[in-house]
Amino acid sequence: MRSALFAATAFFSLAVQPVLAAEAPYVDDRSDAEAVIRSFYSAINRQEFARAWDYFGDTRPAKDFDAFVKGYSGTERVEVKTGGVSEDGAAGSIYYNVPVAIRATAKDSSENVFAGCYTRQVNASIQEPPFRPIFIDKGALKPSKAEFEDAVPASCGDAPPPPNKDAALEQAKKAFAVTYGDQCDKEMPGGEPLAEPDAYSLRYKDAGAEADQPEREMRLFRFFCSMAAYNESAVYYVYDDVSGVRQLQFASPELDIHYENNDSEGKVEAINVTGFQTDDQLVNSAYDDATKTISSLNKWRGVGDASSAGTYLFRNGNFSLVQYDVDASYDGEINPQTVVDYNTPP
Repeated sequence: MRSALFAATAFFSLAVQPVLAAEAPYVDDRSDAEAVIRSFYSAINRQEFARAWDYFGDTRPAKDFDAFVKGYSGTERVEVKTGGVSEDGAAGSIYYNVPVAIRATAKDSSENVFAGCYTRQVNASIQEPPFRPIFIDKGALKPSKAEFEDAVPASCGDAPPPPNKDAALEQAKKAFAVTYGDQCDKEMPGGEPLAEPDAYSLRYKDAGAEADQPEREMRLFRFFCSMAAYNESAVYYVYDDVSGVRQLQFASPELDIHYENNDSEGKVEAINVTGFQTDDQLVNSAYDDATKTISSLNKWRGVGDASSAGTYLFRNGNFSLVQYDVDASYDGEINPQTVVDYNTPP
């Protein structure tokens, strides 16, 4: 259960990076057990051995630092894959078990695959200074005959089984965090913690597909972003087995609105579409599985008498703008007019 990171120096001597040391990205993240593993390999790949050594606790992977560094003298690069992380608590500690596989390339271009398990953290709530973040306790990787892509162990010894993870959801959450982590609200409108994104499964066939061709699946994820006085924004991601995770961008028309006497509070004389743009967020939006549409309603002011609304239909694996309505009059009444209509048969 308490298997954690690398114990065998022989294993370390083969560890390497996927790119040249000078080009390897700098990753120093102790926010979770998996991140510690990737941070360790980042340090090894960049030949920042003092940083790599510091990821360990009292149990070290070599008799001293010099021996640790020497163990990597024949390495060129290493790739790492991790599996589902499980955890267990004992005696004031939290034990994280991280299944790991690596593909190590030596300087002579020979490759070896290793697989095993790792990690531990002292319970953060009971610590006194100096604080210890998640660190590598002990563990071991052994040579594996499996292909690198299939070498990650399903679980770690007698550790509790890892929770089932929605891989597509996890990828979408990471993409959202990278792009909008500093832009979107840190909590829900009521002050509660951010909720999980809404998730949907959409099944379809490619355009022109034969009748006996199996359906494909696309996953749709709606992330809350921010809440103003009367408008809530959301970001959408989709996932399929060909393109992976990608963010949806939504077409919207550029409008040229003419008011009587050039008075925006007066009568609307004309609304002209002069072009199209894309929006990365939708306002007051929702997905309707019955109609396979995402709809949005952007209120121009709180009473909602002036607004713009879009309807995006899912077909052939994509969402397309099929209708756009605009209520440009601030007259206290809800009376939109359709300026884009691919939704109504001729």
